[in-house]
Amino acid sequence: MTSGTQPRITLAVEQNEYLSPGDTEMHAVLTVTAAGLGGMAGPDGADAAEVIAVDCSSSMLYPPTKIASAREAAAAAIDALRDGVHFAVVAGTDTAREVYPKDGRLIVATSESRAMAKQAVRRLRPDGGTAIGTWLRLADRLLAAHPSAIRHVMLLTDGRDEHETRQELDAVLADCEGRFTCDARGIGADWSPEELLRIVSVLHGSADAVRAGDELVADFAGMMRTAMDKVVPDIRIRVRIGRSARLRFVRQVLPTQADLTEHGTRVDQRTTVFSTGAWGEESRDFHVCLDVSRDDAPLNEEVQVARADLEVDHPGADRGGPGVIRVRWTADLKLSSVIHPLVAHYSRQTELGAAMMAGYDAYDVGDARRAEEQWGLAVALASATGNAEALRRLGRLVDVVGEPAAGVVRVKPSLSPEDLLSSAMGSVKSNRVPPGEVVEVAEVEGPDVVCPNCGLVWPPGWVYCEGCRHRIGAPS
Repeated sequence: MTSGTQPRITLAVEQNEYLSPGDTEMHAVLTVTAAGLGGMAGPDGADAAEVIAVDCSSSMLYPPTKIASAREAAAAAIDALRDGVHFAVVAGTDTAREVYPKDGRLIVATSESRAMAKQAVRRLRPDGGTAIGTWLRLADRLLAAHPSAIRHVMLLTDGRDEHETRQELDAVLADCEGRFTCDARGIGADWSPEELLRIVSVLHGSADAVRAGDELVADFAGMMRTAMDKVVPDIRIRVRIGRSARLRFVRQVLPTQADLTEHGTRVDQRTTVFSTGAWGEESRDFHVCLDVSRDDAPLNEEVQVARADLEVDHPGADRGGPGVIRVRWTADLKLSSVIHPLVAHYSRQTELGAAMMAGYDAYDVGDARRAEEQWGLAVALASATGNAEALRRLGRLVDVVGEPAAGVVRVKPSLSPEDLLSSAMGSVKSNRVPPGEVVEVAEVEGPDVVCPNCGLVWPPGWVYCEGCRHRIGAPS
């Protein structure tokens, strides 16, 4: 670690704490920032253990460039390993086998071991089916010998998990949760976005589609460099709610979206701890929603409804103070009608992601009309939130008619499976709120709107039902 640099992990709360007397929902954004960690990376950085899992099922032969790209990508990832890191390469089919080394353990990265690993990778030959759970099981066994290391798996697949049941994969994920993080990539046109997103949601990693072989090589090298920069094994958010509150959800919303709610560890009836995985020098945002009850609280009096604390797996890190979520009930509509810019922004990012995925699902079953509707909504939301990456991916699927904010699109006549998968994986990617953005609900006039699917009632101008995720009306 650089002399004089003190690692610091901080938590900040952003919210509008005012609610009208009839409101029962409080939203807040927690920003967790890890700073001063840069000097801990590098040649003498944190102890790390890495497994590279490469799909070697028979489908990787079609076309032959696919397995060739996978070999090159694995070699690029091996080159990016830091000296001293323990690593292994695994070939995944309907079983899993060690490619290098082959003695049930990880090996220390040196110039010699990296060269031998790349030789082994060049001999990879596709044959067999796909059972991703077996790959993760083997990775877990290899990583288990390094409990104090930052443990990470890089996973590449081109097919659906057809040689094991969903229940079998879920059981593996439950066993591996909290033991290592996993980043996953899909190549080709026959894998399942839902499967990869489920894997990385539980294992606190990222997932994406790779549209071409040269992209895969650059992506794997970059993914490994990012992994080598992780220096804190885990940061956990401990949320303790007050007696007048109930925790509805906790979601990571930046840099990617992931619902953490079901993966929290209950400490007692009022306290839940959420793991967020390994960290480097970075900042992440989390959206917390509480159901709150006013009870006998007087108007304009501050009530603490929840407290968030950080638990950090690093003895030298300086933790900041707790984050407090407060509420004040007020009869002043000007105070209670303002949605905090960050809360509004990430709520629309969630709507954006749901619309992108709904469009993919509709097109996948041949419902082009609904796909066009959902992708049009996504274009409007991406434009409103300044999400250039989402607009770029959507631009491969639709032609925009008029201004993007209007959300009128036409599906292109011929869509490649790779572009469709890329749009689905882009549904979980977020961006930060544009500077100076302010959202006031009071500016939207008209009657309440009713969800045509489930009947729930929402304020004027509401675009997406938060109950069933059905589109209500045109973007406001």
